[in-house]
Amino acid sequence: MSHDAFNEPRLAINRVYTRRGDSGQTSLVGGQRVSKDDLRIEAYGTVDELNSFVGFARETALELSSQTPALAELATILRRVQHELFNAGSVLATLPEDIHPKQPRITSAESTQLEHEMDRMNRGLPALRSFVLPGGCPLNAQLHICRTVCRRAERICVALAARERLDAEVITWLNRLSDAFFVWSRWASLQLGAAENLWEPNEAASVSKITIPDSAGTELL
Repeated sequence: MSHDAFNEPRLAINRVYTRRGDSGQTSLVGGQRVSKDDLRIEAYGTVDELNSFVGFARETALELSSQTPALAELATILRRVQHELFNAGSVLATLPEDIHPKQPRITSAESTQLEHEMDRMNRGLPALRSFVLPGGCPLNAQLHICRTVCRRAERICVALAARERLDAEVITWLNRLSDAFFVWSRWASLQLGAAENLWEPNEAASVSKITIPDSAGTELL
């Protein structure tokens, strides 16, 4: 381990429930009691939600890697991202004045790594001529869910930063991560041979020809 590594977790979870949150409050890392609807709680709660969806996508990638070995790399990347999400949650759950120099956090290295991975995976993807619809295969759809939850986490952190001091690296990283989920969704579809669903404005009900049965059962155009 390098000399500038983060501290290892020092906690013991012996009992899941404590009853201390029954009044609608919870504790930050520094011990401060805040309401559970506080924007800071919403920020790291959404990061935690994202971590669950990333775990779902990672398990799907692992299952598919037996037939499509390239997806093992994506599963490895997603596992790293899960650890980084916990690091982001650690700093979000701590007031700036209470952050320890060795406390897990997000640095510029995390954002740079995502950029390298996006550049490499994006090189083999076909150029887009329209926006894409989530889907085509389950892994693609799961990664798009990750993307949208990540965007929500970013928006909440932006709102939090407008009210309180917040490490700007967290917002930068969330922005890169949401972009990465988009690239990974397309890359996964390519590896699996799944067609991309492109946005077609004229597929809307107001434009396309549809049939509507009338009360007598006759179809009307």
